[in-house]
Amino acid sequence: MAGQEARARRIVVVNPNSTVAVTDGIDDAVAPLRFAGGPAIDCLTLAEGPPGIESQRDADRVIGPLCDLVRREDNAADAFVVACFGDPGLHAARETTAKPVFGIAESAYRFALTLGDRFGVIAILSNSVARQKRYVRQLALQDRYAGSAAVGLGVTALDGDAVADRMVHVGRELTDRHGADVLILGCAGMARHRAAVESVLGVPVVDPCQAGAADALAAVQFGYRQRPSAT
Repeated sequence: MAGQEARARRIVVVNPNSTVAVTDGIDDAVAPLRFAGGPAIDCLTLAEGPPGIESQRDADRVIGPLCDLVRREDNAADAFVVACFGDPGLHAARETTAKPVFGIAESAYRFALTLGDRFGVIAILSNSVARQKRYVRQLALQDRYAGSAAVGLGVTALDGDAVADRMVHVGRELTDRHGADVLILGCAGMARHRAAVESVLGVPVVDPCQAGAADALAAVQFGYRQRPSAT
């Protein structure tokens, strides 16, 4: 325990896909949470993951490698963030470590509830919409959920200049037709477009990576640990 107290505090943010550009975008998004005297926030790429997590099958296949990474980093970390909007492997990771583990979707949904009455999600693909609806039901948030709508682009296609325009179009559909008064970016790869979408639409737009990292920061700053039954 003395060694743990002596080392610098550290939050590990894991991108479960293998696309380094997505990790770089996450790293930029969480940069405002870094401050002198605060914990380090290190963003890691899961090399064993697919280029993008775009289906339930993709999500399921990263669970084992994700838990292996958490186990390797456990002694040098105070909290973990699973930085994929489907929160793949979240519960398995929580069984792997006694440190707090946050899923960016769970954090984003919770944060969105503080910013508006009904939240909508800008998704990547249509099958993502189905998974988001299922997760919202599991979290019992249906009454606050305006819906999800997809931009029709995969994870590796989210870098282009035209992406923000597509996101604005989908976001406007969610606000004007479905009554959302706060929007959530439904993919970690969308992080760089948050400010542009929020500026055009005039409603709060939640970047889930920022929400997850902020939860982890609070847990580390206040000294929280996960339940003692974790192994």
